[in-house]
Amino acid sequence: MLAGLAALAVAEAVAGGVRPQAGPVVAVGGAAIDRTPAAVKDWAIRHFGTNDKLFLQLGILAVLALFALALGIVALRFRRTGAAGVLLFGVVGALAATGRPDSTGIADALPSVAGAVVGAVVLYVLVGRLRPRGPADQDAVAPPGAGWDRRGFVIAAGAAAVGSAGAGLLGRSLSGAGGRDAVASRRNLVLPVPASRARAVPKGAGLRIPGVSPFVTPNGDFYRVDTALVVPKVDATTWRLRVHGQGVRRPVTLTFDDLLRRELVERDITLTCVSNEVGGPYVGNARWIGVQLADLLAELGVKPPSAGGPADQLVARSVDGMTIGSPVEDVMDGRDALLALGMNGEPLPFAHGFPVRMVVPGLYGFVSACKWIKDIELTTFDAYDPYWVKRGWARRAPIKTESRIDTPKPFARPKTGTVMVAGVAWAQHRGIDKVEVRVDDGPWQEARLAAEDTRDTWRQWSFPWRATKGGHTLTVRATDRTGAVQTDRRTKTIPDGASGWHSVVVTVD
Repeated sequence: MLAGLAALAVAEAVAGGVRPQAGPVVAVGGAAIDRTPAAVKDWAIRHFGTNDKLFLQLGILAVLALFALALGIVALRFRRTGAAGVLLFGVVGALAATGRPDSTGIADALPSVAGAVVGAVVLYVLVGRLRPRGPADQDAVAPPGAGWDRRGFVIAAGAAAVGSAGAGLLGRSLSGAGGRDAVASRRNLVLPVPASRARAVPKGAGLRIPGVSPFVTPNGDFYRVDTALVVPKVDATTWRLRVHGQGVRRPVTLTFDDLLRRELVERDITLTCVSNEVGGPYVGNARWIGVQLADLLAELGVKPPSAGGPADQLVARSVDGMTIGSPVEDVMDGRDALLALGMNGEPLPFAHGFPVRMVVPGLYGFVSACKWIKDIELTTFDAYDPYWVKRGWARRAPIKTESRIDTPKPFARPKTGTVMVAGVAWAQHRGIDKVEVRVDDGPWQEARLAAEDTRDTWRQWSFPWRATKGGHTLTVRATDRTGAVQTDRRTKTIPDGASGWHSVVVTVD
Protein backbone atom coordinates (compact mmCIF):
# COMPACT_ATOMS: atom_id res chain seq x y z
CA MET A 1 0.00 0.00 0.00
CA LEU A 2 2.86 2.40 0.75
CA ALA A 3 4.44 1.66 -2.62
CA GLY A 4 1.11 2.18 -4.37
CA LEU A 5 0.59 5.46 -2.55
CA ALA A 6 4.07 6.61 -3.54
CA ALA A 7 3.38 5.72 -7.18
CA LEU A 8 0.13 7.67 -7.27
CA ALA A 9 1.55 10.67 -5.40
CA VAL A 10 4.56 11.02 -7.68
CA ALA A 11 2.38 10.52 -10.75
CA GLU A 12 0.03 13.27 -9.65
CA ALA A 13 2.98 15.57 -8.88
CA VAL A 14 4.37 15.08 -12.40
CA ALA A 15 0.86 15.50 -13.84
CA GLY A 16 0.70 18.86 -12.09
CA GLY A 17 3.67 19.93 -14.17
CA VAL A 18 2.42 18.35 -17.40
CA ARG A 19 -1.37 18.74 -17.15
CA PRO A 20 -3.87 17.37 -14.60
CA GLN A 21 -5.70 15.30 -17.23
CA ALA A 22 -2.54 13.20 -17.73
CA GLY A 23 -2.64 11.78 -14.18
CA PRO A 24 -3.21 8.00 -14.12
CA VAL A 25 -6.49 8.07 -12.17
CA VAL A 26 -7.99 10.66 -14.51
CA ALA A 27 -6.57 9.01 -17.64
CA VAL A 28 -7.72 5.52 -16.71
CA GLY A 29 -11.07 6.93 -15.60
CA GLY A 30 -11.50 8.73 -18.91
CA ALA A 31 -10.62 5.56 -20.82
CA ALA A 32 -13.15 3.64 -18.72
CA ILE A 33 -15.86 6.19 -19.50
CA ASP A 34 -15.09 6.00 -23.23
CA ARG A 35 -15.43 2.21 -23.19
CA THR A 36 -18.43 1.95 -20.90
CA PRO A 37 -21.67 0.88 -22.63
CA ALA A 38 -24.28 3.62 -22.91
CA ALA A 39 -26.71 1.72 -20.69
CA VAL A 40 -24.13 1.54 -17.88
CA LYS A 41 -23.38 5.26 -18.15
CA ASP A 42 -27.08 5.98 -18.02
CA TRP A 43 -27.42 3.78 -14.91
CA ALA A 44 -24.53 5.61 -13.22
CA ILE A 45 -26.03 9.04 -13.93
CA ARG A 46 -29.45 7.86 -12.75
CA HIS A 47 -28.17 6.44 -9.46
CA PHE A 48 -25.23 8.71 -8.62
CA GLY A 49 -26.28 11.91 -10.39
CA THR A 50 -23.55 14.53 -10.67
CA ASN A 51 -21.44 12.44 -8.25
CA ASP A 52 -20.98 9.71 -10.87
CA LYS A 53 -17.40 10.82 -11.58
CA LEU A 54 -16.53 10.77 -7.88
CA PHE A 55 -17.79 7.19 -7.56
CA LEU A 56 -15.82 6.19 -10.66
CA GLN A 57 -12.61 7.64 -9.24
CA LEU A 58 -13.20 6.00 -5.86
CA GLY A 59 -13.78 2.72 -7.67
CA ILE A 60 -10.50 3.09 -9.56
CA LEU A 61 -8.64 3.81 -6.32
CA ALA A 62 -10.23 0.76 -4.69
CA VAL A 63 -9.12 -1.44 -7.58
CA LEU A 64 -5.62 0.04 -7.41
CA ALA A 65 -5.51 -0.65 -3.66
CA LEU A 66 -6.41 -4.30 -4.23
CA PHE A 67 -3.84 -4.48 -7.03
CA ALA A 68 -1.20 -3.02 -4.70
CA LEU A 69 -2.00 -5.54 -1.96
CA ALA A 70 -1.78 -8.42 -4.42
CA LEU A 71 1.58 -7.20 -5.72
CA GLY A 72 2.82 -6.85 -2.15
CA ILE A 73 1.97 -10.48 -1.43
CA VAL A 74 3.71 -11.57 -4.64
CA ALA A 75 6.76 -9.43 -3.85
CA LEU A 76 7.28 -11.17 -0.49
CA ARG A 77 8.25 -14.31 -2.42
CA PHE A 78 9.25 -12.86 -5.79
CA ARG A 79 10.72 -9.45 -5.18
CA ARG A 80 11.48 -8.53 -8.79
CA THR A 81 8.18 -9.85 -10.07
CA GLY A 82 6.30 -7.61 -7.64
CA ALA A 83 8.31 -4.58 -8.76
CA ALA A 84 7.67 -5.48 -12.40
CA GLY A 85 3.93 -5.57 -11.64
CA VAL A 86 4.09 -1.96 -10.51
CA LEU A 87 5.80 -1.05 -13.79
CA LEU A 88 2.95 -2.79 -15.61
CA PHE A 89 0.55 -0.47 -13.79
CA GLY A 90 2.56 2.44 -15.22
CA VAL A 91 2.29 1.09 -18.74
CA VAL A 92 -1.51 0.88 -18.44
CA GLY A 93 -1.69 4.46 -17.18
CA ALA A 94 0.63 5.72 -19.90
CA LEU A 95 -1.36 4.02 -22.67
CA ALA A 96 -4.61 5.40 -21.24
CA ALA A 97 -3.21 8.94 -21.06
CA THR A 98 -1.71 9.01 -24.56
CA GLY A 99 -4.80 7.36 -26.04
CA ARG A 100 -7.24 10.03 -24.85
CA PRO A 101 -8.80 12.29 -27.51
CA ASP A 102 -7.33 15.37 -25.83
CA SER A 103 -3.84 13.92 -25.44
CA THR A 104 -1.01 16.33 -26.17
CA GLY A 105 1.41 13.55 -27.06
CA ILE A 106 4.11 11.47 -25.39
CA ALA A 107 4.43 13.94 -22.52
CA ASP A 108 1.11 12.64 -21.18
CA ALA A 109 2.81 9.29 -20.48
CA LEU A 110 5.36 10.85 -18.11
CA PRO A 111 3.18 10.94 -14.95
CA SER A 112 2.30 7.25 -15.08
CA VAL A 113 5.84 6.19 -16.01
CA ALA A 114 7.46 8.30 -13.28
CA GLY A 115 4.96 7.09 -10.69
CA ALA A 116 5.46 3.45 -11.65
CA VAL A 117 9.26 3.67 -11.45
CA VAL A 118 9.12 5.26 -8.00
CA GLY A 119 6.50 2.75 -6.82
CA ALA A 120 8.57 -0.19 -8.06
CA VAL A 121 11.68 1.11 -6.29
CA VAL A 122 9.78 1.71 -3.04
CA LEU A 123 8.28 -1.79 -3.12
CA TYR A 124 11.66 -3.35 -3.87
CA VAL A 125 13.34 -1.48 -1.00
CA LEU A 126 10.59 -2.11 1.56
CA VAL A 127 10.41 -5.84 0.81
CA GLY A 128 14.19 -5.94 1.14
CA ARG A 129 13.87 -4.63 4.69
CA LEU A 130 11.66 -7.61 5.56
CA ARG A 131 14.40 -10.10 4.68
CA PRO A 132 16.95 -11.54 7.14
CA ARG A 133 20.21 -9.68 7.53
CA GLY A 134 23.43 -11.40 6.68
CA PRO A 135 24.14 -14.28 4.28
CA ALA A 136 20.74 -15.93 4.80
CA ASP A 137 18.67 -17.16 1.87
CA GLN A 138 17.81 -13.96 -0.01
CA ASP A 139 14.75 -15.54 -1.62
CA ALA A 140 13.07 -16.36 1.65
CA VAL A 141 11.03 -14.08 3.86
CA ALA A 142 11.95 -14.39 7.48
CA PRO A 143 9.26 -15.22 10.03
CA PRO A 144 8.74 -12.73 12.88
CA GLY A 145 11.75 -12.55 15.14
CA ALA A 146 14.11 -14.12 12.64
CA GLY A 147 16.37 -11.12 12.43
CA TRP A 148 14.69 -8.97 9.77
CA ASP A 149 15.60 -5.29 9.82
CA ARG A 150 12.80 -3.77 11.89
CA ARG A 151 14.48 -0.43 12.33
CA GLY A 152 15.42 -0.19 8.66
CA PHE A 153 11.89 -1.10 7.63
CA VAL A 154 10.29 1.52 9.87
CA ILE A 155 12.70 4.20 8.63
CA ALA A 156 12.15 3.27 4.97
CA ALA A 157 8.37 3.05 5.39
CA GLY A 158 8.27 6.39 7.20
CA ALA A 159 10.39 8.01 4.51
CA ALA A 160 8.09 6.61 1.80
CA ALA A 161 5.00 7.93 3.60
CA VAL A 162 6.50 11.39 4.14
CA GLY A 163 7.80 11.54 0.59
CA SER A 164 4.40 10.51 -0.79
CA ALA A 165 2.65 13.20 1.25
CA GLY A 166 5.12 15.79 -0.01
CA ALA A 167 4.67 14.69 -3.61
CA GLY A 168 0.90 14.84 -3.20
CA LEU A 169 1.05 18.39 -1.86
CA LEU A 170 3.42 19.38 -4.66
CA GLY A 171 1.05 17.91 -7.24
CA ARG A 172 -1.89 19.82 -5.82
CA SER A 173 0.11 23.03 -5.80
CA LEU A 174 1.28 22.56 -9.40
CA SER A 175 -2.23 21.71 -10.59
CA GLY A 176 -3.55 24.86 -8.96
CA ALA A 177 -0.78 26.93 -10.51
CA GLY A 178 -1.62 25.59 -13.96
CA GLY A 179 -5.13 26.96 -13.68
CA ARG A 180 -4.27 30.32 -12.13
CA ASP A 181 -4.11 32.14 -15.45
CA ALA A 182 -7.53 30.74 -16.36
CA VAL A 183 -8.97 31.75 -13.00
CA ALA A 184 -7.49 35.23 -13.37
CA SER A 185 -8.87 35.61 -16.90
CA ARG A 186 -12.36 34.80 -15.63
CA ARG A 187 -12.05 36.99 -12.54
CA ASN A 188 -10.89 39.97 -14.60
CA LEU A 189 -13.58 39.57 -17.26
CA VAL A 190 -16.32 42.16 -17.40
CA LEU A 191 -19.00 41.18 -19.89
CA PRO A 192 -20.24 44.09 -22.06
CA VAL A 193 -23.89 45.07 -21.85
CA PRO A 194 -25.64 43.01 -24.56
CA ALA A 195 -26.95 44.95 -27.56
CA SER A 196 -30.13 42.86 -27.36
CA ARG A 197 -31.33 42.40 -23.81
CA ALA A 198 -33.66 39.67 -22.66
CA ARG A 199 -37.00 41.05 -21.59
CA ALA A 200 -37.75 41.12 -17.89
CA VAL A 201 -39.18 37.85 -16.62
CA PRO A 202 -42.96 38.41 -16.64
CA LYS A 203 -44.75 38.85 -13.35
CA GLY A 204 -46.21 35.55 -12.35
CA ALA A 205 -43.68 33.40 -14.26
CA GLY A 206 -42.25 32.21 -10.97
CA LEU A 207 -44.82 30.76 -8.57
CA ARG A 208 -44.18 31.33 -4.91
CA ILE A 209 -45.08 27.79 -3.93
CA PRO A 210 -42.75 25.97 -1.52
CA GLY A 211 -41.04 23.04 -3.18
CA VAL A 212 -41.30 24.26 -6.79
CA SER A 213 -38.04 24.75 -8.67
CA PRO A 214 -37.16 28.46 -9.01
CA PHE A 215 -37.84 29.89 -12.45
CA VAL A 216 -34.15 30.80 -12.88
CA THR A 217 -31.79 28.04 -11.76
CA PRO A 218 -28.81 29.45 -9.80
CA ASN A 219 -25.44 28.59 -11.33
CA GLY A 220 -24.44 26.53 -8.31
CA ASP A 221 -27.57 24.39 -8.62
CA PHE A 222 -27.53 23.97 -12.40
CA TYR A 223 -27.09 20.34 -13.39
CA ARG A 224 -23.77 19.17 -14.79
CA VAL A 225 -23.52 16.01 -16.89
CA ASP A 226 -20.36 15.46 -18.97
CA THR A 227 -17.43 13.05 -19.26
CA ALA A 228 -14.70 15.32 -17.87
CA LEU A 229 -13.19 13.87 -14.67
CA VAL A 230 -11.18 17.08 -14.29
CA VAL A 231 -13.00 20.29 -15.18
CA PRO A 232 -10.92 22.02 -17.87
CA LYS A 233 -9.66 25.45 -16.87
CA VAL A 234 -9.05 27.41 -20.04
CA ASP A 235 -7.39 30.81 -20.11
CA ALA A 236 -9.70 33.16 -22.03
CA THR A 237 -6.73 35.25 -23.19
CA THR A 238 -5.19 32.30 -25.04
CA TRP A 239 -8.42 30.55 -26.07
CA ARG A 240 -9.07 30.14 -29.78
CA LEU A 241 -12.05 28.93 -31.82
CA ARG A 242 -11.50 27.55 -35.31
CA VAL A 243 -14.45 27.47 -37.74
CA HIS A 244 -13.96 25.48 -40.95
CA GLY A 245 -15.38 22.75 -43.17
CA GLN A 246 -17.84 22.26 -46.00
CA GLY A 247 -19.52 25.44 -47.18
CA VAL A 248 -17.24 27.70 -45.15
CA ARG A 249 -16.06 30.26 -47.68
CA ARG A 250 -13.35 31.62 -45.43
CA PRO A 251 -12.12 29.48 -42.50
CA VAL A 252 -11.39 31.62 -39.50
CA THR A 253 -9.79 31.41 -36.05
CA LEU A 254 -11.43 33.64 -33.44
CA THR A 255 -10.14 34.90 -30.10
CA PHE A 256 -12.26 35.62 -27.06
CA ASP A 257 -11.86 39.34 -27.69
CA ASP A 258 -13.16 38.80 -31.22
CA LEU A 259 -16.39 37.45 -29.76
CA LEU A 260 -16.62 40.28 -27.23
CA ARG A 261 -16.41 42.80 -30.07
CA ARG A 262 -19.36 41.22 -31.85
CA GLU A 263 -22.98 42.07 -31.08
CA LEU A 264 -23.93 40.19 -27.93
CA VAL A 265 -27.46 39.05 -27.11
CA GLU A 266 -29.08 37.99 -23.84
CA ARG A 267 -31.64 35.18 -23.82
CA ASP A 268 -33.52 33.01 -21.32
CA ILE A 269 -33.12 29.36 -22.37
CA THR A 270 -33.93 26.11 -20.59
CA LEU A 271 -31.47 23.25 -21.12
CA THR A 272 -32.28 19.56 -20.75
CA CYS A 273 -29.95 16.57 -20.61
CA VAL A 274 -30.90 13.47 -22.59
CA SER A 275 -30.07 11.42 -19.47
CA ASN A 276 -33.00 13.04 -17.66
CA GLU A 277 -35.45 10.34 -16.60
CA VAL A 278 -39.16 11.13 -16.47
CA GLY A 279 -39.50 13.45 -13.48
CA GLY A 280 -35.70 13.78 -13.27
CA PRO A 281 -33.55 16.74 -12.15
CA TYR A 282 -31.37 17.28 -15.24
CA VAL A 283 -33.18 20.33 -16.56
CA GLY A 284 -32.52 23.96 -15.68
CA ASN A 285 -33.26 27.48 -16.84
CA ALA A 286 -30.70 30.28 -17.10
CA ARG A 287 -30.15 33.69 -18.67
CA TRP A 288 -27.36 33.40 -21.23
CA ILE A 289 -25.20 36.07 -22.88
CA GLY A 290 -23.54 35.21 -26.16
CA VAL A 291 -23.08 35.58 -29.89
CA GLN A 292 -25.68 34.43 -32.39
CA LEU A 293 -24.05 31.39 -33.99
CA ALA A 294 -26.19 31.59 -37.14
CA ASP A 295 -24.98 35.14 -37.86
CA LEU A 296 -21.35 34.08 -37.54
CA LEU A 297 -21.85 31.09 -39.83
CA ALA A 298 -23.68 33.18 -42.41
CA GLU A 299 -20.81 35.69 -42.50
CA LEU A 300 -18.48 32.80 -43.33
CA GLY A 301 -20.66 31.72 -46.23
CA VAL A 302 -22.42 28.81 -44.55
CA LYS A 303 -25.92 28.00 -45.80
CA PRO A 304 -28.39 25.56 -44.25
CA PRO A 305 -29.28 22.47 -46.33
CA SER A 306 -32.69 23.96 -47.15
CA ALA A 307 -30.88 26.82 -48.89
CA GLY A 308 -28.51 24.55 -50.79
CA GLY A 309 -25.69 24.31 -48.26
CA PRO A 310 -23.50 21.17 -48.54
CA ALA A 311 -23.17 20.56 -44.78
CA ASP A 312 -26.03 19.22 -42.68
CA GLN A 313 -24.04 18.63 -39.47
CA LEU A 314 -22.10 21.05 -37.29
CA VAL A 315 -19.48 19.19 -35.24
CA ALA A 316 -18.30 21.06 -32.16
CA ARG A 317 -15.09 19.91 -30.46
CA SER A 318 -14.16 20.58 -26.86
CA VAL A 319 -10.73 21.04 -25.33
CA ASP A 320 -11.25 17.72 -23.51
CA GLY A 321 -11.76 15.85 -26.79
CA MET A 322 -15.57 15.64 -26.70
CA THR A 323 -17.32 15.89 -30.08
CA ILE A 324 -20.96 16.93 -30.39
CA GLY A 325 -22.94 17.05 -33.64
CA SER A 326 -25.83 19.45 -34.25
CA PRO A 327 -28.13 19.75 -37.28
CA VAL A 328 -27.07 22.83 -39.27
CA GLU A 329 -30.71 23.41 -40.21
CA ASP A 330 -31.70 23.76 -36.54
CA VAL A 331 -28.77 26.02 -35.71
CA MET A 332 -29.66 28.40 -38.57
CA ASP A 333 -33.49 28.31 -38.55
CA GLY A 334 -33.87 31.52 -36.54
CA ARG A 335 -33.77 30.12 -33.01
CA ASP A 336 -31.33 31.66 -30.52
CA ALA A 337 -28.42 29.25 -31.02
CA LEU A 338 -25.59 30.89 -29.09
CA LEU A 339 -21.89 30.79 -28.51
CA ALA A 340 -22.49 31.62 -24.85
CA LEU A 341 -20.02 33.63 -22.78
CA GLY A 342 -22.15 34.42 -19.74
CA MET A 343 -24.64 32.68 -17.48
CA ASN A 344 -27.02 34.43 -15.10
CA GLY A 345 -25.16 37.72 -15.22
CA GLU A 346 -21.59 36.46 -14.83
CA PRO A 347 -18.95 34.78 -17.00
CA LEU A 348 -19.61 31.09 -17.49
CA PRO A 349 -18.51 29.00 -14.50
CA PHE A 350 -15.66 26.62 -15.35
CA ALA A 351 -17.94 23.62 -14.77
CA HIS A 352 -20.37 24.99 -17.35
CA GLY A 353 -17.91 25.68 -20.14
CA PHE A 354 -15.83 28.81 -19.53
CA PRO A 355 -14.78 30.62 -21.60
CA VAL A 356 -17.26 29.65 -24.37
CA ARG A 357 -19.91 26.97 -24.87
CA MET A 358 -22.78 26.27 -27.25
CA VAL A 359 -26.43 26.66 -26.26
CA VAL A 360 -29.18 25.64 -28.70
CA PRO A 361 -32.81 25.75 -27.51
CA GLY A 362 -34.94 22.77 -28.41
CA LEU A 363 -32.13 20.19 -28.66
CA TYR A 364 -30.88 17.86 -25.95
CA GLY A 365 -27.41 18.75 -24.68
CA PHE A 366 -25.65 15.77 -26.24
CA VAL A 367 -26.45 17.13 -29.72
CA SER A 368 -25.96 20.82 -29.02
CA ALA A 369 -24.41 21.98 -25.75
CA CYS A 370 -20.66 21.63 -26.31
CA LYS A 371 -18.75 23.06 -23.34
CA TRP A 372 -15.16 24.39 -23.48
CA ILE A 373 -15.57 24.58 -27.25
CA LYS A 374 -12.47 25.07 -29.41
CA ASP A 375 -13.42 23.94 -32.92
CA ILE A 376 -16.46 23.99 -35.22
CA GLU A 377 -16.43 21.89 -38.37
CA LEU A 378 -19.19 21.88 -40.98
CA THR A 379 -19.66 18.37 -42.33
CA THR A 380 -22.41 15.80 -42.94
CA PHE A 381 -24.11 13.16 -40.83
CA ASP A 382 -23.03 10.54 -43.34
CA ALA A 383 -19.38 11.55 -43.12
CA TYR A 384 -18.88 11.71 -39.34
CA ASP A 385 -20.31 10.21 -36.15
CA PRO A 386 -19.66 12.26 -32.98
CA TYR A 387 -18.83 10.78 -29.57
CA TRP A 388 -22.34 9.84 -28.42
CA VAL A 389 -23.55 8.61 -31.80
CA LYS A 390 -20.69 6.10 -31.85
CA ARG A 391 -22.06 4.80 -28.56
CA GLY A 392 -25.61 4.15 -29.72
CA TRP A 393 -27.34 7.48 -29.15
CA ALA A 394 -29.40 9.23 -31.82
CA ARG A 395 -27.94 11.63 -34.38
CA ARG A 396 -30.85 14.05 -34.04
CA ALA A 397 -32.61 14.60 -30.74
CA PRO A 398 -35.22 17.36 -30.38
CA ILE A 399 -36.38 17.76 -26.80
CA LYS A 400 -39.58 15.90 -25.99
CA THR A 401 -42.59 17.53 -24.33
CA GLU A 402 -42.33 16.68 -20.63
CA SER A 403 -43.65 17.76 -17.24
CA ARG A 404 -42.71 17.11 -13.63
CA ILE A 405 -44.39 17.23 -10.24
CA ASP A 406 -42.11 19.07 -7.80
CA THR A 407 -44.53 19.11 -4.87
CA PRO A 408 -45.74 17.08 -3.09
CA LYS A 409 -42.73 14.81 -3.10
CA PRO A 410 -43.07 11.04 -3.60
CA PHE A 411 -44.38 9.29 -0.46
CA ALA A 412 -45.26 12.60 1.19
CA ARG A 413 -47.95 12.61 3.87
CA PRO A 414 -50.01 15.79 3.42
CA LYS A 415 -53.03 16.60 5.55
CA THR A 416 -56.60 16.47 4.30
CA GLY A 417 -57.89 19.64 2.73
CA THR A 418 -56.45 21.72 -0.09
CA VAL A 419 -52.99 20.52 -1.15
CA MET A 420 -51.13 22.50 -3.78
CA VAL A 421 -49.76 20.24 -6.50
CA ALA A 422 -47.18 22.10 -8.59
CA GLY A 423 -44.17 21.69 -10.83
CA VAL A 424 -42.67 22.57 -14.21
CA ALA A 425 -43.27 21.62 -17.84
CA TRP A 426 -41.05 22.15 -20.88
CA ALA A 427 -41.08 21.83 -24.66
CA GLN A 428 -38.28 24.16 -25.72
CA HIS A 429 -38.76 26.05 -28.96
CA ARG A 430 -42.40 24.95 -29.11
CA GLY A 431 -43.71 26.23 -25.80
CA ILE A 432 -46.21 24.80 -23.30
CA ASP A 433 -49.89 25.41 -23.96
CA LYS A 434 -51.58 23.32 -21.26
CA VAL A 435 -50.85 21.16 -18.22
CA GLU A 436 -53.29 18.65 -16.76
CA VAL A 437 -53.34 16.69 -13.52
CA ARG A 438 -55.07 13.40 -12.76
CA VAL A 439 -55.82 12.02 -9.30
CA ASP A 440 -55.78 8.21 -9.27
CA ASP A 441 -57.84 7.05 -12.27
CA GLY A 442 -60.07 10.13 -12.32
CA PRO A 443 -60.53 12.63 -15.15
CA TRP A 444 -57.79 14.96 -16.32
CA GLN A 445 -58.18 18.40 -14.79
CA GLU A 446 -56.49 21.50 -16.15
CA ALA A 447 -53.82 23.12 -13.98
CA ARG A 448 -53.16 26.84 -13.78
CA LEU A 449 -50.17 27.87 -15.88
CA ALA A 450 -47.75 30.51 -14.68
CA ALA A 451 -46.95 33.35 -17.07
CA GLU A 452 -44.75 32.36 -20.00
CA ASP A 453 -41.36 33.99 -20.44
CA THR A 454 -40.53 32.59 -23.89
CA ARG A 455 -41.23 29.37 -25.74
CA ASP A 456 -37.59 28.42 -25.08
CA THR A 457 -38.06 28.33 -21.30
CA TRP A 458 -39.87 25.97 -19.01
CA ARG A 459 -43.20 26.92 -17.50
CA GLN A 460 -44.43 26.49 -13.96
CA TRP A 461 -47.90 25.22 -13.13
CA SER A 462 -50.09 24.61 -10.07
CA PHE A 463 -53.23 22.68 -9.19
CA PRO A 464 -55.18 23.03 -5.89
CA TRP A 465 -56.20 19.50 -4.97
CA ARG A 466 -58.89 18.79 -2.40
CA ALA A 467 -57.13 15.86 -0.80
CA THR A 468 -59.06 13.08 0.92
CA LYS A 469 -57.69 10.49 3.35
CA GLY A 470 -55.84 7.49 2.02
CA GLY A 471 -53.27 6.65 -0.63
CA HIS A 472 -53.42 8.49 -3.96
CA THR A 473 -51.47 8.66 -7.20
CA LEU A 474 -50.98 12.07 -8.79
CA THR A 475 -50.08 12.19 -12.50
CA VAL A 476 -49.22 15.11 -14.77
CA ARG A 477 -49.08 15.60 -18.53
CA ALA A 478 -48.43 18.62 -20.76
CA THR A 479 -49.56 19.78 -24.19
CA ASP A 480 -47.17 21.84 -26.30
CA ARG A 481 -48.04 24.70 -28.63
CA THR A 482 -48.21 22.42 -31.66
CA GLY A 483 -51.13 20.61 -30.00
CA ALA A 484 -49.10 17.48 -29.27
CA VAL A 485 -50.00 15.89 -25.94
CA GLN A 486 -47.20 14.41 -23.84
CA THR A 487 -47.18 10.69 -24.52
CA ASP A 488 -47.86 8.11 -21.84
CA ARG A 489 -45.58 5.63 -23.62
CA ARG A 490 -42.70 5.00 -21.25
CA THR A 491 -39.29 4.90 -22.92
CA LYS A 492 -35.75 4.93 -21.56
CA THR A 493 -33.33 7.77 -22.10
CA ILE A 494 -31.43 5.86 -24.80
CA PRO A 495 -31.31 6.72 -27.70
CA ASP A 496 -33.09 10.09 -27.84
CA GLY A 497 -34.56 10.93 -24.43
CA ALA A 498 -37.07 9.48 -21.96
CA SER A 499 -40.81 9.83 -22.37
CA GLY A 500 -43.88 9.08 -20.25
CA TRP A 501 -46.05 10.67 -17.59
CA HIS A 502 -44.62 11.60 -14.21
CA SER A 503 -46.50 10.30 -11.18
CA VAL A 504 -46.06 10.51 -7.42
CA VAL A 505 -47.70 8.41 -4.75
CA VAL A 506 -48.76 10.15 -1.53
CA THR A 507 -50.67 9.22 1.61
CA VAL A 508 -53.11 11.76 2.97
CA ASP A 509 -53.51 11.73 6.75
